[in-house]
Amino acid sequence: AALLSLDGFGDFVSTMWAIGAGKSIKVLGQVEYPHSLGILYTATTQFLGFPHYGDEGKVMGLAPYGKPRFIDEFREIVRTDAGGKFRLNLDYFLHSTEGIEMSWDGGSPKVGRIFSNAYEESFGPARAVDSAPTERDCDLAASLQLRLEEVAFHTLNHLHAETGLTNLGLAGGVAYNSVLNGKILRQTPFQRVFIQPAAGDSGTAIGVCYQIWSEVAQAVSLRSDLKKGLQTEAPQINNLCYTGPEFSDEEIKEELQISNLKFQVYSGSELIEQAARDIADGLVVGWFQGRMEFGPRALGNRSILCDPRRAGVKDVLNERIKKREPFRPFAPSILAEHVGEYFEQTHPSPAMLMVYEVKPDRRDKIPAVTHVDGTGRLQTVTCSSNPRFYDLIKGFYKLTGVPLLLNTSFNENEPIVCTPRDAIDCFLKTKIDVLYLGNCAVRREWLNSVQI
Repeated sequence: AALLSLDGFGDFVSTMWAIGAGKSIKVLGQVEYPHSLGILYTATTQFLGFPHYGDEGKVMGLAPYGKPRFIDEFREIVRTDAGGKFRLNLDYFLHSTEGIEMSWDGGSPKVGRIFSNAYEESFGPARAVDSAPTERDCDLAASLQLRLEEVAFHTLNHLHAETGLTNLGLAGGVAYNSVLNGKILRQTPFQRVFIQPAAGDSGTAIGVCYQIWSEVAQAVSLRSDLKKGLQTEAPQINNLCYTGPEFSDEEIKEELQISNLKFQVYSGSELIEQAARDIADGLVVGWFQGRMEFGPRALGNRSILCDPRRAGVKDVLNERIKKREPFRPFAPSILAEHVGEYFEQTHPSPAMLMVYEVKPDRRDKIPAVTHVDGTGRLQTVTCSSNPRFYDLIKGFYKLTGVPLLLNTSFNENEPIVCTPRDAIDCFLKTKIDVLYLGNCAVRREWLNSVQI
């Protein structure tokens, strides 16, 4: 496969492309720091009034509200070179002369200012953090997104020309840009794309594990499969989405009892049937099952789930639980075999890292997960990848005729819940209607009742 890593700065190599074959990787080319698409996106994100680490996704969500009328300026800020390379106009940035200051703010990393005064000379004053985005801000976001895509496709098309391969592996922080990812199959000759579920810095842990596996000439035991004994084959890609901790029903019941919560225990099929009915009835459901996801996306094990047919559910989630900007979209999780009925592309997106166009005749059927530009950042769900989540969506489909759910991360301005205690705490301080923990369920109307 052809490989491409698009990052912020990494180990002073912001971008690297290569060929991967068997256990080896042959590097073909790279772009060195301070030139970086990740730096470009982060600097513009800061200028647009989003100062926190990881806020780049907000700008990606804002971009469809604008028009790329500043594209010529961004073509001056980042220029393409021969051989798939690119370079920044460093007059617009501080990092090459002053470095990048990193600090902690409320438990989250904070990146010091990267953009220089040249941004304000070209675009006017930076947006104040507490102000609403203006038309100019939306247009800047749209221009940034378009230029990112132009430069990335420049590199990708060079990579294909150099290798002749049609399989692509993508990683690096920029690989979280699902709008870019969703256009790769249409804007380049690549035919199959794999995107590392934890594409950013945290995902290097997986790379280390694979490297060790490739060098050890004996069976190794993986932490996520200790109960299965020694493993002599490489871990399967499908399993990379779900490598976090899991908890037994006994552990879950113990936490519920400690919290003095009334709960009901279901069999597997009863749980699916009741949860699907709750969602179809318009309830907001907290869904805590199996191993936690690895990466930034909730993929059906630490999720908040809603009915995608109800346009108003977006406001309900933002007001009652998520407390986030109204321009940010919510994502659909869809049965893989039904993708072509709702979306213009059908390439698998198991880690929710691709945005596809929703078919025009389906947009009013699933308004809660259709963004302002008629797109959705979908997760394709198969029975083999996540059986219980697949069965839940299938149960909802049987009730409603719609084979998808609105799926957002199980949290409220905090990291995604990991443990049963995290899930219970989030449930108690938000207005989630029903919490499903393993085979146990807690309903909000039971909160004044004590389990006997």
